[in-house]
Amino acid sequence: MDDRTAADQDLLRTLAPQVLAVLLRRHPGAFDSCEDAVQEALLAAAVQWPQQGRPENPRGWLVTVASRRLVDLVRADRARREREERLFLATPQSELLGRAADAGPEADRDDSLTLLFLCCHPALTSPSRIALTLRAVGGLSTAQIAAAFLVPEATMAQRISRAKQTIRSSGLRFVRPEPGEQVERLREVLQVLYLVFNEGYTATSGEDLTTPRLSDEAIRLTRLLHRLLPEDAEVMGLLGLMLLTDARRPSRTGPAGELVPLAEQDRTCWDAAAIAEGVALVERALPHGRVGPYQLQAAIAALHDEAPDVATTDWPQILALYDLLVRVAPGPMPELGRVVALAEVHGAELALKELHALEAALGRHHRFLAVRAELLARTGEAASAAEAFRRASALAPSLPERRFLAERAWTVG
Repeated sequence: MDDRTAADQDLLRTLAPQVLAVLLRRHPGAFDSCEDAVQEALLAAAVQWPQQGRPENPRGWLVTVASRRLVDLVRADRARREREERLFLATPQSELLGRAADAGPEADRDDSLTLLFLCCHPALTSPSRIALTLRAVGGLSTAQIAAAFLVPEATMAQRISRAKQTIRSSGLRFVRPEPGEQVERLREVLQVLYLVFNEGYTATSGEDLTTPRLSDEAIRLTRLLHRLLPEDAEVMGLLGLMLLTDARRPSRTGPAGELVPLAEQDRTCWDAAAIAEGVALVERALPHGRVGPYQLQAAIAALHDEAPDVATTDWPQILALYDLLVRVAPGPMPELGRVVALAEVHGAELALKELHALEAALGRHHRFLAVRAELLARTGEAASAAEAFRRASALAPSLPERRFLAERAWTVG
């Protein structure tokens, strides 16, 4: 792929939600048809632009092509003839076909945030939110999303189709939520982006530890959200968390794709620019008032990234941040992270006692078993540690994690 083609693809992904928003403003009850039309326009651009050159107004070109494709889609669907007549009789032909420059008072309006709220609506299931966000806002094809999640394309197509049907049957509208509702809906958006990032950073299946395409897309979409909501502290926190975590990606795996734990990573390979940007976001976010979970996790990640090695890491401050995190966002996974920090500050024996309280919630989770195994190894209980590592290996979702935990079982046993 040459530089021009790569630049075109980046531009298409940026413009995809804007073009979809234009169509949805014109035809608010036709999400599925509008989204299909935009995908057709993106495909046409990917084929034509490398041969004919990028148009002077790429956004207007996409709006025109997508609008024409929408006309074709509606006309071709005979079962929706009544809808076609209602849609096209009520709309001037010039607006249906779109103007090359998308002229008018709303020409530069960017409704990407409204589109994100729609794709992450609570009426949709979590998998549907993720799939629809990546397709409608991220501009990824169904095949690309399916490949990233290691599922058949037909399965992902059904997931996206169900999401569209839910939007249609529930009467969800393309409007930004009222201020009171927007806070709650923003949490849904942040959760979807966080789930996409985590799937990319540590895959839940397959032979590879990471799926960089997903984590890169999550960062790109969170940057978009930060541009739309520049003063929101939790958006800043999530973007900072992603950057600070992803900065370690180059040293998380060895030459053969094997997992390299944090203590053994070559920190000179970490992305210094991403760390600097992430730290700056954390420092800007924390004074904004009420502290949220993404800001706290980002602050913890910053302390890890700024330390020259594990021995000089500020574990007491990390423990204090975890103490605050479990109050702000109670849950077994933050508690598990706190136990790890507790072991570094106060020793493995106390941490093992604290870990016992999490067994009911996490007893069959590979990370819980791996933490228990490490703590048992530190207290000299080699046989029990080896058994816990073997159980963790059997439950780990990805092949690199299974291999790493199996090797640890052999080492301590």
